[in-house]
Amino acid sequence: MASAASSLPLLVSSLLLALFALGAHADVKRYQFDIVMSNVSRLCHEKAMVTVNGSYPGPTIYAREGDRVIVNVTNHVKHNMTIHWHGLKQRRNGWADGPAYVTQCPIGSGGSYVYDFNVTRQRGTLWWHAHIAWMRATVHGAIVILPAAGVPYPFPKPDDEAEIVLGEWWHADVETVERQGSMLGMAPNMSDAHTINGKPGPLVPFCSEKHTYALQVQSGKTYLLRIINAAVNDELFFSIAGHNMTVVEIDATYTKPFAASTVQLSPGQTMNVLVSADQSPGRYFMVAKPFNDVPIPADNKTATAILQYAGVPTSVVPALPQTMPATNSTGSVAAFHDKLRSLNSPRYPADVPLAVDRHLLYTIGLNIDPCETCLNRSRLAASLNNITFVMPRTALLQAHYYGQKGVFAADFPDRPPARFNYTGVPLTAGLGTSLGTRLSKIAYNATVELVLQDTNLLSVESHPFHLHGYNFFVVGRGVGNFDPAKDPAKYNLVDPPERNTVGVPAGGWTAIRFRADNPGVWFLHCHLEVHTSWGLKMAFLVEDGRGPDESVLPPPKDLPKC
Repeated sequence: MASAASSLPLLVSSLLLALFALGAHADVKRYQFDIVMSNVSRLCHEKAMVTVNGSYPGPTIYAREGDRVIVNVTNHVKHNMTIHWHGLKQRRNGWADGPAYVTQCPIGSGGSYVYDFNVTRQRGTLWWHAHIAWMRATVHGAIVILPAAGVPYPFPKPDDEAEIVLGEWWHADVETVERQGSMLGMAPNMSDAHTINGKPGPLVPFCSEKHTYALQVQSGKTYLLRIINAAVNDELFFSIAGHNMTVVEIDATYTKPFAASTVQLSPGQTMNVLVSADQSPGRYFMVAKPFNDVPIPADNKTATAILQYAGVPTSVVPALPQTMPATNSTGSVAAFHDKLRSLNSPRYPADVPLAVDRHLLYTIGLNIDPCETCLNRSRLAASLNNITFVMPRTALLQAHYYGQKGVFAADFPDRPPARFNYTGVPLTAGLGTSLGTRLSKIAYNATVELVLQDTNLLSVESHPFHLHGYNFFVVGRGVGNFDPAKDPAKYNLVDPPERNTVGVPAGGWTAIRFRADNPGVWFLHCHLEVHTSWGLKMAFLVEDGRGPDESVLPPPKDLPKC
């Protein structure tokens, strides 16, 4: 466990790490999140870092489908802060969504803000994290949403459950790492370790086994592992030596179950798997290692935890997985994702939009832009449809709600300004990239198809994209350039996977569909934090519908001011 600095009187024993009911109403869950500086020594190198309630990862939110959740966040550190409830749809309630300068101004040092939201028609594993700069590196935790009372899982009931949070660790302050990269105009330093539940495991050269997470299991029992990729910049494989996993859920939506020896998650994604303790009693490594299939420097650090059978001495050397995909194994990742299908049952249907009102094509570009203040007079930048997004000084949702002029333009293009061979040989360091705070306006209840197309301006690269406020169906993906005449014929419109974060393959494309029935301003961005900080982001402005039930709720009175 992490320990709080003794010099901090702010973290008192009354702060809660678990939920408590408000009065006699079991359907209201209340939490107190205090953002503090803590001394954490679990990575063999004690350092001060920003945490919630003094723990890394932070406390888990527990709720049931249909519950109301109230979280009072108080900021005791010098950094501005917001919290995003990743994957919660926040129906008409963007005020509780959390991305800084998109749906709210940040919580300043010494300030507080109450996130008040309902969990509507969602159940499964999600997570929460800071949504400003790179603060989510250490400010994050799990969200566990149980089915409504009396509703069973659509798979065999496990004997027990555990959260498995995969992360990244820097010995240095992550804000300093980001600033140094920005000043140089280059990519920031890679992390020093990967972690499983905040610990890197004994295979990291500078650590010992006491810095290893261990999950104790009983022979013959089945466990539900709720896996979260909370890494800042790395896609990850996850495997358990000697044990198969059965995938039953992704991004808090049920899937058709299938067996896998290794699973793959991009940053922001979650996955529930069933694991049976059906092997010879022993100690088995759980392993998280990067997936990177492009010709750029790869972070190949491996994190380990231990699946510990009860009664087995800790002196027994854990077994490693006999086979795991190579770091650059594109084929194994594609094969894994080909197996993902929505459950599409009568209780949990896959309501895929079949008719489309808006067809969008967004090209993903990594560029080199001029920079007078940078070391080489240039800097790495990123863009969608050749637009590098500029964050405003006031929150976009507030500007939209109050009709404030001059904050943004609602003219983000539906297609790139120029057509070219997107995934051919590298063309140039840029194609006239422009800066702008430009949103795409979508009519309420319109059906949208968005094709995200990787490009090879500098290099192809995979990109996990997260859409706030919505789930979407991943109806197609492929390698090369999207062909609007041929590729839609291959779409899965019956039981495609339903997600909130999707990977765009390196040198390829991904097509998603959703119905724009949640009014407000909703962020779309790459969940590799380095790319987001370079401008690989935009937002949808979904207009109000015809009545009050189709309109953005009024803002709360304690909404932070910019």
